[in-house]
Amino acid sequence: MALAVAGLLLFLLPLAGLVARAPWDQVGPALVAPETATALGLSLFCSVTATAIALVLGIPLALLLARTSGAPRAILRALTTLPMVLPPVVGGVALWLAFGRRGLVGGPLYNAFGIQIPFTTAAAVIAETFVAMPFLVIAVEGGLRALDARYEEAARALGAGGWKVFSRVTLPLVRPAIFSGAVLCWARALGEFGATITFAGNLPGRTQTIPLAVYIALETRPEGAIALSLILLAVSLAILIGMRDRWLGAL
Repeated sequence: MALAVAGLLLFLLPLAGLVARAPWDQVGPALVAPETATALGLSLFCSVTATAIALVLGIPLALLLARTSGAPRAILRALTTLPMVLPPVVGGVALWLAFGRRGLVGGPLYNAFGIQIPFTTAAAVIAETFVAMPFLVIAVEGGLRALDARYEEAARALGAGGWKVFSRVTLPLVRPAIFSGAVLCWARALGEFGATITFAGNLPGRTQTIPLAVYIALETRPEGAIALSLILLAVSLAILIGMRDRWLGAL
């Protein structure tokens, strides 16, 4: 019990310090400030878009990991989970070398079509997807591995094709894992900082999300940074609790 309380305090004390030392008289002005609304809207757009991309790409990847065994699975899992342990700044540098004007993919895009990815909103979305999608993949893979394969086998025996089995049997059964993975992915994308500022920069209205705005405000206006942190904390809690109640009622 003592260790559990100590672990709980590790989570609660920083939040308590943020609430206790917050300049409450500045929260209102900070909330209605145009730059706050812009950064918050950009944060929500980028994080939700990154989560949507992660769902489209991550669920098939999780299915591949769950259906693979031996050395290939170990290699694929290591590559998939690497962004979880990679320093975010290093991830931003890697994204730059891949999608920059002289990168492996960005170079041909820029030379052929004049498309420049860094320092754009698309770059912020890519950075958030890169660091957040492993959380969804791992959660969905765990759900797929715990799935009773007899349901899929029964559907195939009744004549259902591969896509029908996946969409009508597999996906509904792993819906809780998909939801939990999507929430973790969204939360990680919402708080992403290192890869975003390295690859996308800190351009107001284009790539400056709320975490970047907090960092800039902390250097010049500490009270404003605390107010922005409270706003981000409130938005995160409200969305997580709202999504949880809605989904748990449907499960």
